[in-house]
Amino acid sequence: MFVRRNVTPLVPALLSVVLVTAGCAGQDDAKSSSGSPSSSATPHGYVEGAKEAAEQQSRLLLGDPGTGDTRVLDLITGKTHDTARRAGVTELTTDGRFGYFHGADGTHVLDSGAWMVDHGDHVHYYRAKIQEVGDLPGGAGTSIRSDAGVTVVTEADGKAGVYPRADLEKGALGTPDQLPGTHAGAVVPYAEHLITLTRDGDAPAKVVVLDRSGKRVAAPESACEDPKGDAVTRRGIVIGCADGALLVHEDDGTFTAEKIPYGEDVPKSERATEFRHRPGSTTLTAPAGKDAVWVLDVTERAWKRVETGPVAAANTAGEGSPLVVLETGGALHGYDISTGKETAVTKRLLKNIPKSATGKAAAPVIEVDRSRAYLNDPSGKRVYEIDYNDNLRVARTFDLDIRPSLMVETGR
Repeated sequence: MFVRRNVTPLVPALLSVVLVTAGCAGQDDAKSSSGSPSSSATPHGYVEGAKEAAEQQSRLLLGDPGTGDTRVLDLITGKTHDTARRAGVTELTTDGRFGYFHGADGTHVLDSGAWMVDHGDHVHYYRAKIQEVGDLPGGAGTSIRSDAGVTVVTEADGKAGVYPRADLEKGALGTPDQLPGTHAGAVVPYAEHLITLTRDGDAPAKVVVLDRSGKRVAAPESACEDPKGDAVTRRGIVIGCADGALLVHEDDGTFTAEKIPYGEDVPKSERATEFRHRPGSTTLTAPAGKDAVWVLDVTERAWKRVETGPVAAANTAGEGSPLVVLETGGALHGYDISTGKETAVTKRLLKNIPKSATGKAAAPVIEVDRSRAYLNDPSGKRVYEIDYNDNLRVARTFDLDIRPSLMVETGR
């Protein structure tokens, strides 16, 4: 059962369609004048087998490590779709379209059928059928990072393979190109290149830029002690280091690496090592030990530590939105990022919060998009939709037939 949120007003919806269409039309006109197919041929943004929409087509991928059951919850229709059971899954990640169910013996790939294409001045939203793609190699510790062209699988031993994105979009894995050597972290596609870290003995890791074939093309001056955690933003790639973060940025073909230091000594247990944010945002969050949250403003190159109380999960949409924190008491709390003051709190939503992401238990997560946040309640077999701009109001509640211990959002 669920309660439907208010329907988006008609005028803004029509306006968004007009703006998107106008932006695309300009590109189509340019193509026609240059001798390319006119608008009467294949329209700009056309994707075979997919339906384009004027608003994001978000879906939640859900998994129960205890039973192996998986589901896809369509946030537009409110319907839940059964997907293949996957025994032994311990982690679920996504690149915005594909879900990666990580297990001890490999990673299963599921096409959620919802994604976004960002053209800079406008975006395209798509929905298509949900389909199983196949199994990638790599057990525990495997990292998967993607962009529009490739998907890179970096195994725990540092070896990496590059898969053509077009093959995954057609429902097949394809044949990977193996990158030479080993890597000191996840290989991340960025600016039509691959960003990786290398380490010489006990020295700090350094950034290396590869082309898509694996050839080294740049090595900006950098040093990252004990790298852990990464995130892709509009300002570049953020990599967690012992003394802060390293920002790798590309400008007109030139790559630079800039340190964003904490500005104070931070114990290892309070470092930012697992970043969460809204895709496209430049505001990142990460636990700062047990009782606080780090907020990294990539644009301003500044860290802020928000004292919260015992933290189970945190996230923010950035750009003036509140920091949303699930505290271990089971209630959601909202904080003003600029002042650190609490601005809202809900009743207790979760009765039982797992403290470990190992075995059959997984800590809950908060997924955020441009208008809503989503909180999974494994023991209650439900997902809450939260309007974070309305004092953390519960907009909808989705009751499920599985324990959604694992959750990611696609289509953003």
